Amino acid sequence: MKKGKVYLVGAGPGDIGLITMKGMEAIRRADVILYDRLANPKLLDFARSDCELIYGGKLPDRHFLRQEAINELLIKKALEGKTVVRLKGGDPGVFGRVGEEAAGLAESGIPFEMVPGITSGIAAPLYAGIPVTHREYGGSFAVVTAHDKSKDGKPKIDWAALAKGIDTISFYMGVANLPYICENLMKHGKAPDTPVILIQWGTMGRQKTLEGTLSTIAVKAERVNFSNPAITLVGDIASLHGKLSWFDKKPLYGRQILLARSGTEESMIAAELREQGADVIEFPKWKRTPVPVAEDILSQISNYDDILFTSPESVDEFFGLLMERAIDIRSIKAGLYAASIKSKQALQKRGLMAEITGDTNDWGKLLIIGDDRLESEKESYMSLYQNFDIFLTSRIQIDDQYPPIFMRMLEEAELDTAVFPSSASVRQFNAGLESAGLLVKEVLHGLNVVCMGKRSYQAAEEYGFNPTSMPDTSTKEELIKLLSFMHKGSNE
Repeated sequence: MKKGKVYLVGAGPGDIGLITMKGMEAIRRADVILYDRLANPKLLDFARSDCELIYGGKLPDRHFLRQEAINELLIKKALEGKTVVRLKGGDPGVFGRVGEEAAGLAESGIPFEMVPGITSGIAAPLYAGIPVTHREYGGSFAVVTAHDKSKDGKPKIDWAALAKGIDTISFYMGVANLPYICENLMKHGKAPDTPVILIQWGTMGRQKTLEGTLSTIAVKAERVNFSNPAITLVGDIASLHGKLSWFDKKPLYGRQILLARSGTEESMIAAELREQGADVIEFPKWKRTPVPVAEDILSQISNYDDILFTSPESVDEFFGLLMERAIDIRSIKAGLYAASIKSKQALQKRGLMAEITGDTNDWGKLLIIGDDRLESEKESYMSLYQNFDIFLTSRIQIDDQYPPIFMRMLEEAELDTAVFPSSASVRQFNAGLESAGLLVKEVLHGLNVVCMGKRSYQAAEEYGFNPTSMPDTSTKEELIKLLSFMHKGSNE
């Protein structure tokens, strides 16, 4: 059997927009993804629905997969002929043990590639408004591990060279050893009033910072229980935070939002919330699976007067079926309609012009194309259309690999708001929690529950979600305005 290949991929520091194009391509091709704690789980949404997801992350004092087991697993999956992605937070070459993993692959004759990523020691300071080099503050920069494999975990460093020879120092995961770091830097020549900033969960909406000096930062961090994952940046350049900070000025910075999904339409809302600075967890995650094809409908496709596509995915799946069966697209004589702008755009990409549907269309013999959600909506279609058939292209199912990922995300998050864009999202969110063995009252406890319309508000009341707010209109803009107002009010 042909050997597979392993890609050792840097996921970047947290913001999903900071992964490289090559890293994203590897994720999309993968048969198996072995990911760690610091890789944003949202990146897994871009994997194929049949991709196997394996958590190899490490938490303080808790190891899910030890390094030896990870190395063995990469080899095992590659020997099965699979394309394997080892997805690591930041850059795999910066304290990512990529050398150990690559060595094991090389010894076993497994082909591999190393895909660089943006490292947290540079990205997190930039999101705090601090470039790590600056002509007025110093031209040298070092990245240093703040713990090692020794029994006490305290790194063996040439402190004198570091303190006297480097202008800006970025310590990775340094909070636990902060007193030790500060003490040694001061002992070997760094001034006690040297600025220090701690940056936790850098580049994500949950990012937090704490400023001090070498003589004060350890006490400050202990007082507020500051914890890893965090970058400790030492140097005069850290004083730029107050002047150049930009990320924390976004209207939803610091907000941690749970967004309910009923399919893929909510992805635009999630993207806009992130753009405005929020940290967003989406639930549940869906996957599309094939359904038996209605061959009788395909064989009579030329008999329909009108065809309505209910989702962009249904456009791609339908025309994929035509290609598989060598059915000439010119056999379609029908007028084409789309239920949404995204569906219309999916048709336009294929060179097909379509109109957005309305209730007043003068329909002939109609074919409605979509996923299995059409089955539950059949009665509503019967009230609108007289002569129609339904053609299912796929079935939407909750991805059973996702609940464990979701539960880990809940453990690390400090959610303040839940958003329900539609009544369908309320129903599917409830179903997703039941499948994961979670209770609504536990997940939503203490959260502001925002519904984007009257129907979703009523559905949330029926399910006992205790909704608290609703924007004036069901648009992303009004939602952001409401969330921004709520955020400002919480700070006053």
